[in-house]
Amino acid sequence: MIISRNTDTKSMYAALGISDSVYKFSMEILDGLKPRFDEIDKTAEYNQLKVLKAMQDSKVSEACLLGTTGYGYNDLGRETLEAVYASIFHTEDALVRPQITCGTHALALALMSNLRPGDELLSPVGKPYDTLEEVIGIRPSKGSLAEYGITYRQVDLLPDGGFDYDGIKKAINAKTKLVTIQRSKGYQTRPTLSTGRIGELISFIKGIKPDVICMVDNCYGEFVERIEPTDAGADMAVGSLIKNPGGGLAPIGGYIAGKKECVENAAYRLTSPGLGKEVGASLGILRDFYHGLFLAPTVTAGALKGAIFAANAYEKLGFKVVPNGTESRHDIIQAVEFGSPEGVIAFCRGIQAAAPVDSFVTPEPWDMPGYDSKVIMAAGAFVSGSSIELSADGPIKPPYAVYFQGGLTCEHAIFGIMKTLQSVSEAGLVKI
Repeated sequence: MIISRNTDTKSMYAALGISDSVYKFSMEILDGLKPRFDEIDKTAEYNQLKVLKAMQDSKVSEACLLGTTGYGYNDLGRETLEAVYASIFHTEDALVRPQITCGTHALALALMSNLRPGDELLSPVGKPYDTLEEVIGIRPSKGSLAEYGITYRQVDLLPDGGFDYDGIKKAINAKTKLVTIQRSKGYQTRPTLSTGRIGELISFIKGIKPDVICMVDNCYGEFVERIEPTDAGADMAVGSLIKNPGGGLAPIGGYIAGKKECVENAAYRLTSPGLGKEVGASLGILRDFYHGLFLAPTVTAGALKGAIFAANAYEKLGFKVVPNGTESRHDIIQAVEFGSPEGVIAFCRGIQAAAPVDSFVTPEPWDMPGYDSKVIMAAGAFVSGSSIELSADGPIKPPYAVYFQGGLTCEHAIFGIMKTLQSVSEAGLVKI
């Protein structure tokens, strides 16, 4: 018996709830993005070769994919993986561990291990990401840097997004021990910093105080460009494995790559004085760490294409988008300002409806730990909270911007944005 099936791609989109008008609107935009997508593919090719060379140079073997238990002494796979990260980031050392629970934990670890009572932390790029406010003590919290006598100073960006070099120079003083530079925008609508701009900022700061530690929050930026912040002078680059470098396969973890002393300090803080990097069982997940890292350049490229598609689609509909449809890209996050809670919520519900997991769930704003307002998050992910997978979130406060990122494949990232267009349209917020 022969069963007739319609193999037309457009009909599959229709079966998944995409109207004819949204489909046509999306295809017209995508047709104009092919040259940009080709450039992204070239960067992914370079970064793929960079990762492959690091793995080969570090002599990754089948034995490295096995795990350890207990103390985790002599964990060949763990030690080799950290050598691979150090090679990719061109640093003296790296700490890559499943015991680092998330990006905020990795950043807190880097800060708390390299600052001492009486030191001062400086952010020359304005307010840090919301969850770091409690780490620093901007918002009081148990165990914050402020509780340990570490002070904090901040220099906001200029209205045009430039660095306030005069303000930075005045802020640097004898107590300034560490400078934290957030590459991505967080819940702000400022430009993401390129590695080139980060390098210029670090050079300026080091020219004033050469011994200051420059740390870059690299979340969402790995493999978007051909170089990383440590290639531009950063003493540490810090990130999460359930974002870009985990390639969607890492189930947990974070990394700190940088100067040997900085990394060692972090290791002693993570485990215990006297133990440092020598302990920490890998518990059988090293295969996912290696496999995910190998796929990361391609996965990141797909997410980046989805972000560019989102920028162009929503810009054409009249919304403010950051970055705009033609700007160069330095992370995978796309911000869209709706100016109302309804737009943020409709967008997130579209992302949730596009998910392979929990697509039937309706996301709602809630009081999420670490934030000062209700936050809505959408992610039907294979790894809980993985924002290299198709996801979107945003605080329910002015300017009511939503932040989109991820997509393990380009096709899924694009479909996710098409579902948001459908959702926003059906909510009566736009006409497509």
